[in-house]
Amino acid sequence: MSAIWFFEDANLFKVLCPHKFKRYKKDHDFDAYRKNDYIYFEEDSANKVYLIEKGKVKIGYCAEDGHEVVKAILTKGEIFGEKAILGVNKRTEFAQSVDNTTSICPIGVETMHGLMRDNQSFSLRIYKFIGMRFKRLERRLQLLLFKDTKTRLLEFLNELKEDYGHCCPDTGDMVIEHPYTQKDIANLIGTSRPTLNIILNELKESKILDFNRKEIRLKIVA
Repeated sequence: MSAIWFFEDANLFKVLCPHKFKRYKKDHDFDAYRKNDYIYFEEDSANKVYLIEKGKVKIGYCAEDGHEVVKAILTKGEIFGEKAILGVNKRTEFAQSVDNTTSICPIGVETMHGLMRDNQSFSLRIYKFIGMRFKRLERRLQLLLFKDTKTRLLEFLNELKEDYGHCCPDTGDMVIEHPYTQKDIANLIGTSRPTLNIILNELKESKILDFNRKEIRLKIVA
């Protein structure tokens, strides 16, 4: 089953960054962002694609009532702003750093198209990525609309283990060592941090999982 919130083999930075291609390296640099800095806003011109060298980036939009909707929180190796590749001229979402040491590799759309023309496997990987992201966002919308908060959390954890999980040889627990705060997770499943904490503690009392800041242990596969 494909991950909903995360891209399989997520470190696209190792493959796609122009620093890996000699003809682009000399004209290329990284941009640094602090926590809460915006990389771009809704309605900005869409002329670049971005790769995360380090840090975390929140992708979202503002609903009509002013409520912020978080679509994704992306980490090292992931790509965003990819709609520009498909010819979308204006941003339909914002991108904001949520770390104090976020480093971004910006790639102009023309550069990206050139890389795609010159490398078929590169091109196929980009299109695969875009297709998978559309699918997981559609799936996420279905969960937000039709599932209760507890179910959304359990399905989120079930997907999270695909990217960050490993089996503990001593206990058999599924150990998920992840880079997300409780606030990040709450935003991603469309709930508040206090509600998330209540549900996590209920699941802990039921011996379904245990958790701390950087690790979640699934006692029963959700």
